[in-house]
Amino acid sequence: MKQLNLNDVSLYVEENIASFHQQRLQGLENLQLSKILKRKNPYLFKAKHVLTAEQIVRGLLDAHISSNEETIFGNWLEGLAIFINHKVYGGRKSGITGIDLEFEADNQRYIVAIKSGPNWGNSSQIAKMRADFMSAKKTLRTGNSKLNIVAVNGCCYGRDSRPDKGDYFKYCGQAFWEFISGNGELFVEIIEPLGYKAKEKNERFLMSYAQVINQFTRKFTNTLCKSNGAIDWDKLVRLNSAKDLPK
Repeated sequence: MKQLNLNDVSLYVEENIASFHQQRLQGLENLQLSKILKRKNPYLFKAKHVLTAEQIVRGLLDAHISSNEETIFGNWLEGLAIFINHKVYGGRKSGITGIDLEFEADNQRYIVAIKSGPNWGNSSQIAKMRADFMSAKKTLRTGNSKLNIVAVNGCCYGRDSRPDKGDYFKYCGQAFWEFISGNGELFVEIIEPLGYKAKEKNERFLMSYAQVINQFTRKFTNTLCKSNGAIDWDKLVRLNSAKDLPK
């Protein structure tokens, strides 16, 4: 085990954080109004007494962005976690299905599935992770039947008051970052580097966001509003749910 140098973490963030901002910007620029309209419950807008095209467009866009950014940044944090663990324990990105990180410490082989937060999956997804852990253990023990393997579900934020799940451990937030680095305060110390050029990057994103809002609102008004400006709910519901798409 080596001592983590926070300057290495800062340098990694500076060199790689641009990819996160670029992906979120591309995700916004590649959006199509018709596609996001088909993903959202149109009855909910009616039940909430939404009256304007801009309200619907903004609601759709914000929901999409929130989900998309969670995924993109979760993947980015996974890369950061693997980098940090490599610096401390010599860990590596795993080539085994369902496993993100492998490393050795205290005469044990750790296999880690990294997720963003503690509430990441339903019962079937958790069962799939358990099956992946079992399969990974069998694979790793092919060459060494006595290998002591510990499976871990690591979550980048949040907490779990019962980490021992029987066949694996679940470490969240501070416990996860300490587990991969040996540094109990790392979960706080990585906050500052993550803000590298955040204001500059976010200003560009907000400009694109405003343009998409305006473009989608104009398109929605032209295609899904009546001549008097009212939302044409019949058209909207048919676009979203009809067996045959309206022509």
